[in-house]
Amino acid sequence: MENKILIVASNYYNEISNNLIEGATIFLKENKLDYNIIFSPGCFEIPFLINNFINDYSGYIALGCIIRGETYHFEIISNECARKITDLSLKFKKPIGFGILTCETYGQAITRSDPNQKNKGKEAASACLELLKYKQ
Repeated sequence: MENKILIVASNYYNEISNNLIEGATIFLKENKLDYNIIFSPGCFEIPFLINNFINDYSGYIALGCIIRGETYHFEIISNECARKITDLSLKFKKPIGFGILTCETYGQAITRSDPNQKNKGKEAASACLELLKYKQ
């Protein structure tokens, strides 16, 4: 199978998601990797979508943002999302670049998603590509 990547992005925070997608897609294009993008309503739904397409792609990139609020909801969504993505990666032996930001403020998320700063979408794409080298 030719290496084809699926980007699953939460569009809950559009500006942040668009920044993450920009960083990831620029990196994938520079490395001549084919990709598709699908959207989820939130980060919690990303593992469901990856699971639905688990046999269709060589690797995956999970992108989104969870910003701390006033309740325990932040911890639940952050922890469960990370756990399920890890579970999928290990169970199916597929690389999943983790580009889901967990931030205290919207400003932190902008900085970490900005294609000209700390873009974590690019970092997640890079991690996915590195792991593809070890695919069995």
